[in-house]
Amino acid sequence: MAKEQIYVENVNKCFNQRIKGKEVYALDIVNFSVKKGEFFCILGPSGCGKTTILNILAGFQNPTNGKVLIDGIEVKGPNQKYVTMFQEHTLFPWRTVLENVGYGLEINEIKKEKREKIARKYLKLVHLERFENRYPSELSGGMKQRVQLARTLAVNPEIIFMDEPFGALDAITRDRLQNELIKIWEKEKKTIVFITHNVNSAIILADRIAVMSPHPGRIKNIIDVDIKRPRNRFSQKFINIEKEIFSELKKY
Repeated sequence: MAKEQIYVENVNKCFNQRIKGKEVYALDIVNFSVKKGEFFCILGPSGCGKTTILNILAGFQNPTNGKVLIDGIEVKGPNQKYVTMFQEHTLFPWRTVLENVGYGLEINEIKKEKREKIARKYLKLVHLERFENRYPSELSGGMKQRVQLARTLAVNPEIIFMDEPFGALDAITRDRLQNELIKIWEKEKKTIVFITHNVNSAIILADRIAVMSPHPGRIKNIIDVDIKRPRNRFSQKFINIEKEIFSELKKY
């Protein structure tokens, strides 16, 4: 059985805003844990604080109270062991696809020959090996996200935080990339924490889903997705979990 890798203990977040003299918390007291190698989704409507949780997990923000532990060590800032993939691609327009994928390795002073070999490995994994000499302006939105995923994987992180990385894509491209992501996750065995507001995506992807409600953000329930992959969204199990999630979301 996989051991717990991430612990979130009594975390809340206040951004020093006040309404009628009272502090406004973006996050209420939040507690959960993520197992090593697990695909964990945080699901909720806009404004519920799910991105705030991700920023705290990744070390970009500090909680007002509480703490996050990764491998038993309190998170105090970003760490090379965990990488974040954002909704908007962060590719460098002046670098080729190959150079973009190898960027993190270059920062870590990996020699050119070795980093290009690693970059090509991950470009092949995301089916973009024929585009290594192209520039981001020559790629579609879905291809840019695949390049970003390859760059994320190339540095061999232990944990990948993903903030709605497919949210801006059309439904067909999103479905295709979700399927690709599952195949890669099954092969690479990385721990993934995936933020989304899309119920269908969460059920397709996750081992477990933390369902959030806003004002302030709190976790209403954590739902196990006990369905074999690849998942059929028309199966009764899928539909039952979908109903359970929507029932939770209607309560706030």
